[in-house]
Order: sequence, then structure tokens, then C-alpha cells
Amino acid sequence: MRVALNKCQNHSKMARNTTKILIGTAFGLMAMGCSNNDNRDLAAEAAKSYYDSLMSGGYAYYVDGFLTADSIPSAYREQLIVNAKQYVHEAKEAHHGINDIRIVGSKVDSLTKTTNVFLMLCFGDSVNEEVVVPMIESNGVWLMK
Repeated sequence: MRVALNKCQNHSKMARNTTKILIGTAFGLMAMGCSNNDNRDLAAEAAKSYYDSLMSGGYAYYVDGFLTADSIPSAYREQLIVNAKQYVHEAKEAHHGINDIRIVGSKVDSLTKTTNVFLMLCFGDSVNEEVVVPMIESNGVWLMK
């Protein structure tokens, strides 16, 4: 009888310890998930701000939002600004402009330390286009890759 009681007590202790470990693991995973969500949100907000700026005529801000913007020749930077203007002009001509830009989601790639942000471009003619904007954090600022 005493042996059966000891086995029952040991099983009960083991079940409590397992439960504590599972609960601790769950909280740890939730904490890690929350910290990644903050980074994804910051990256998504930055990507959206670059595209909002592009659509409202802030072509230089959009071009400067790229990781390599500070290391390119000024003539090339000017060409990129002209290309951005042309893109917006073509979007206005073909689709009556872009009425809204929405954050659809984001996905962190822990190996490359980047975040892929998914934006929905809502054109004036009711066409929607989802674009992927690869983002990378550099010196505390999220930039387009």
C-alpha cells in the first residue's frame, strides 16, 4: 500500500513540474512573439510612410528610404527620383492614382535580419495590388532594401 502511495505522489509531483515547465515555455514564447511583433510593426509603418510619401509627391524622401541611398552618386539619385515621379504619373494615368495604402502584414526573416512588409496599393479604379517591401534596420531606422 505504501509503495502504491509513493508512486502516486511521485506521479503527481512530476505532473506539476511538467505543467510548470509548459506554462513557463508558453509565456517565454509569447514574450518572444511580442518583441518580434513590435519590430514588424515598426518596419511596416516605415514602409507605409515611404509609400505614402511617394504618392503625395515626396519623391526624394522615398528614394532616401533605401538602404544604399547615402552611398549612391547624386546623378543616380536624381534618376531614381525621376523614376519615382514617372511611376506615380503612370499610376494616375492608368488607374486614376492610388487612393489608399494599407499594411496587410509582415514577416520577419531571422536569418537575414530583414522584415518583408506586405502593402496593399488600392488604386482609384478599384484595382488592388499587393507589393512586398523588404525592410532592414540600420542604426535604429527601418529602410527599404
